[in-house]
Amino acid sequence: MTTKFTDRLWKSVAPVWEKTHQHPFVTGLGDGTLPVESFKFYMKQDYVYLIDYAKMFALASTKAYDLTTSAKFAGLQEATLNGEMELHRQYAERFGISREELEATKPSFVMLAYTSYMLRVAHQGSLAELVSSLLPCTWSYWEIGKHLAKVEGALEHELYGEWVRMYSSDEFGQLAIWLIDVMNELADGKNEQELARLEEHFLYTTKMEYMFWDMAYRKEMWPCEIN
Repeated sequence: MTTKFTDRLWKSVAPVWEKTHQHPFVTGLGDGTLPVESFKFYMKQDYVYLIDYAKMFALASTKAYDLTTSAKFAGLQEATLNGEMELHRQYAERFGISREELEATKPSFVMLAYTSYMLRVAHQGSLAELVSSLLPCTWSYWEIGKHLAKVEGALEHELYGEWVRMYSSDEFGQLAIWLIDVMNELADGKNEQELARLEEHFLYTTKMEYMFWDMAYRKEMWPCEIN
């Protein structure tokens, strides 16, 4: 059986993903114990994140080597801006968060660090580097969704069930699988130095994903008080 590059990536971040699955924000989504204020903080920060996330798809479209891949990334940008963000606004309304409040959200330090790193990689690096920094978000959300879907009552929870259903869905899984396949195709034929760089990006943004959950759980804008 041929080992794929994403098998290597999985192995490199397995301890971080296991820690993520045990984080109280994530376990709280599954058993319903997550404080609503933490989820509301997450929703607002995630909305700001999605704006830069969409830019990553636009940049990927311009770097793609073939029209099919370019069109797919362009379609993902459109789906994020006009589909996922609208669903995000509708879901936020159930928690008393208006569109105006979402739009006025100031980014936290972790959110700024995370997306700034991804966008720097996207602007300065290759398409393979861009995908390696983008992939942890999609892949880890799918893994979390599948994990939480096994928790009794998680899919039907009145507050968080919709979130679990979305990220455990076959539709979202197909997106994750497509990006995983793209990563493997782009890694094919690269030397060890290049592969190590891709792995480093993947590990860094995986750790930032964990920090995002932790930041949201604690409702932390900055890691220290600055007047």
